[in-house]
Amino acid sequence: MSDKISAIVLAAGAGRRMNSDIPKQYMPVANKPLVVYSLEIFDRSSVDEIILVVASGDEEYCRKEIVDKYNIGKVASIVSGGAERYDSVYAGLQVATGDFVMIHDCARAFVTNNIINDAIAAMKTYGACVVAVPSKDTVKLADDNGFVADTPDRSRVWSVQTPQCFEYNLVREAYDKLREMNLENITDDAMVVEQVLHKPVKLVMGDYNNVKVTTPEDINLAINILKSQGRI
Repeated sequence: MSDKISAIVLAAGAGRRMNSDIPKQYMPVANKPLVVYSLEIFDRSSVDEIILVVASGDEEYCRKEIVDKYNIGKVASIVSGGAERYDSVYAGLQVATGDFVMIHDCARAFVTNNIINDAIAAMKTYGACVVAVPSKDTVKLADDNGFVADTPDRSRVWSVQTPQCFEYNLVREAYDKLREMNLENITDDAMVVEQVLHKPVKLVMGDYNNVKVTTPEDINLAINILKSQGRI
């Protein structure tokens, strides 16, 4: 029997940088809410179930206007998220039933089946992996006064994307322990696994088009990428 895979799709954020009264995840992009594009890809992938994490109070709206309207058949649960990203991830982990779990930000609407398949293979081999791309830019580390403190070797610098993928028991243990600790500035799931369990996380080649929709200017970019992928 093959291992069951859960995808936790995070759609609980406020999207304040969009300067819109409509939460970013529900903003129309080529006549579909942004969140739908990620859900569609996972629905058509080898993932077994989708856990959709939304803002508290949005559950019924998402069931009717997102999941049912766009026929996303693999959504097993719709749960409310929390104040921080890691709270929303934890909410998803509590209801996920897979042996492995992929955690994905819905604002990265351009994830592909190739990315998902490569991540699944690495996740099953290494137990923990993140999708990422090598940095095209030279990166500087700053000191407290805004001066350059160091310049890392660019060949070793990667820009992290999602999905971030883990053996379920591993990431659940990390998040259970995180809630008992006082770690700050947790910005992604790999950090939790790295810092709480000291588990090495494998980097998996992503795609430079797997960008995050963050500001109003990104909407036109989103349309162009979706067109290039043949999705609109």
